Amino acid sequence: MTDPRYTKLAKLLANYSCELKKGQAALIDVTDIPDEFVIELIRAVRATGAIPLVETRHSRVGRELLRNTDAPRAKLIAEMEMFRMKKVHAFIALRGSHNASEGADVPSATMQMYSKILRPVQDYRVNKTNWVVLRWPTPSMAQAANMSTEAFEDFYFDVCTLDYAKMARVMKPLQKRMTKANKVRLVAPGTDLSFSIKGLPGIPCVGTRNIPDGEVFSCPVKDSVNGVIQYNTPTIYAGTKFENIRLEFNAGKIIKATGSNTKKLNEILDTDAGARYVGEFSLGFNPYIMNPMCDILFDEKIAGSLHFTPGQAYEDCDNGNRSAVHWDMVLIQRKEWGGGEVWFDGQLIRKDGIFLPKDLKPLNPENLK
Repeated sequence: MTDPRYTKLAKLLANYSCELKKGQAALIDVTDIPDEFVIELIRAVRATGAIPLVETRHSRVGRELLRNTDAPRAKLIAEMEMFRMKKVHAFIALRGSHNASEGADVPSATMQMYSKILRPVQDYRVNKTNWVVLRWPTPSMAQAANMSTEAFEDFYFDVCTLDYAKMARVMKPLQKRMTKANKVRLVAPGTDLSFSIKGLPGIPCVGTRNIPDGEVFSCPVKDSVNGVIQYNTPTIYAGTKFENIRLEFNAGKIIKATGSNTKKLNEILDTDAGARYVGEFSLGFNPYIMNPMCDILFDEKIAGSLHFTPGQAYEDCDNGNRSAVHWDMVLIQRKEWGGGEVWFDGQLIRKDGIFLPKDLKPLNPENLK
C-alpha cells in the first residue's frame, strides 16, 4: 500500500511547485530515493499531461566517478547534461543520502574543477526551467536532527506539505520592505556586519523552488559588505563538515576566514575570485524548522535565522558576482541561540528571531503554523 503522504507530496511538486502542463517534459533526478516515491512522482507528473523522464543516481557510485575524474570527462558530462536540460521544461531533484559525508575524500581540487565545468548546466537549470529541489528523509538525517527515524519522517512530511500558498500571501510585506531597503545591519554575538541592498529586489521563496521553503532573499551590492559575521550553525560543503565559521569583510571581499577546518575553508573560498564575495542575503522563517541538522535545504529556512552566502548570485537578484561556489551559511538569531538584530535603514526589523513591525508579525512562528 502506498503511503498517502507520498501521494500528497508528489502532487504538490507536480502541480504547485512546477505547475506542469500538458505536453511539457519533466526531468526527475533522484539520488538514493525509494522506488515507491519515484513511482508516485511519475504518476503525479503523468496526471498533469506532462512527460516524466527519470535519472536514478547513487551517492556511493557518484563518489567513485568523481574521485579520479579529469577535465575531459567533466566536459563530456556537462555537454550531455546540458543537452538534456535544454529538452525539458521542469526539473525535480530529490536527494537522499545514507552518508552526508560520502564525498569527503574527493580531493578539493577535483571538486573545484568539476563545479566550474558543470556550473553552466546549473545556471541554465536555475534560470531557464521550472525547478524544485528537496531532500528525502533518511536515518542519517534523523540522526543529524537528534530524532528517531519515525519522528523525523513525521516532521519531514509536516514541513514539506504545509500551506505554502498561505505563506506566500503573508511574506509579501517583507518582500516589499527588502526591495525598498538600502542599508542593512546585522548584529549578534561575534557579528556586526553592514551592507547595502539598494536596487536589488526581495525574492519570496514559497515552495516553488525548494521544499521545504520559507525565506525572502536579496543580495548585497557586491563591494558594500563591511564587518564580521560569526555563524553559529554547522555546515557541510562538498562532504566536509565545518563549524564556527567566522568571515571578515572589507569592501565586499572576505579578507579573513576561520573555522573548524580553516585550511579547507580557504581552499573553497579560493575556488575563483567570486567565491570571496557574497551572492545572497536571506531571512528564514519556516515555523516547523527550529534547529540545524547539517542539511542546507532545511537549515536555511530555520525560524529566526538568516543566511549570508559566499559565491554565485542568482540572476533574478543579481549583483554581478560569478562563482562556481554558492555556500549558504546560517546564523540563528533566536534568544536561545544568543539573540541578534536585523536593521533596515535604521529600523529594527527583527529582534531575537521575532519580526517586530505590524505588517511582518504574520511571519512569526505562532502565526504561520
